[in-house]
Amino acid sequence: MTLKVSTGLRNALLSTGSLVASLGSPVIMIYGNAVPATADAAVTGTLLCIISQNSTGDPLAFDPAAGGTLPKAAAQVWSGINVASGTATHFRIVDSALPDDGTASTTQKRLQGTCGTAGADLNMSSVNLTAGAPQTIDASNITLPTF
Repeated sequence: MTLKVSTGLRNALLSTGSLVASLGSPVIMIYGNAVPATADAAVTGTLLCIISQNSTGDPLAFDPAAGGTLPKAAAQVWSGINVASGTATHFRIVDSALPDDGTASTTQKRLQGTCGTAGADLNMSSVNLTAGAPQTIDASNITLPTF
C-alpha cells in the first residue's frame, strides 16, 4: 500500500521542509467503508475512532526520524475510544488544531492510508471496531520513499 499525501501537505513540505511541523497537532481519524481516491478527496465512510495522546484529544508526537522513517514517540500512548462500530478501512492523519471537515480540499494537510491486519499502511490486531471500546496503536512509522 502507499500513503497518499494531500496537495496542501505536499505544498507545506516543499515550503517548510518538515513533515512534523506541517502536520501541526496530529491525530489519526479511522474510517470505515470506501477509501477516498486521494487525500484531497472528500472523506467517505463512517468515522470509527479518533486516535490521540492517551485518548485525551492531545496531539500525537513522533521520535526523531532515522533512515527515512518517522516513528511514533515511544514514550507516548496513542489511543482512542471507538465512536461507532464498523470495519476500519482507511485513516487520515490531520491537524487537530485546524479542524478538517472532511470536504474535498487542496489546502488541508492530510496523510491518508489503508487499514488492515497485514500489508496495510496501518496494521491493526483487528479491523472490526466496536463502539465504546478502546483502540490503541502500539507502533507506527511513516516512511518516505527514496527518490
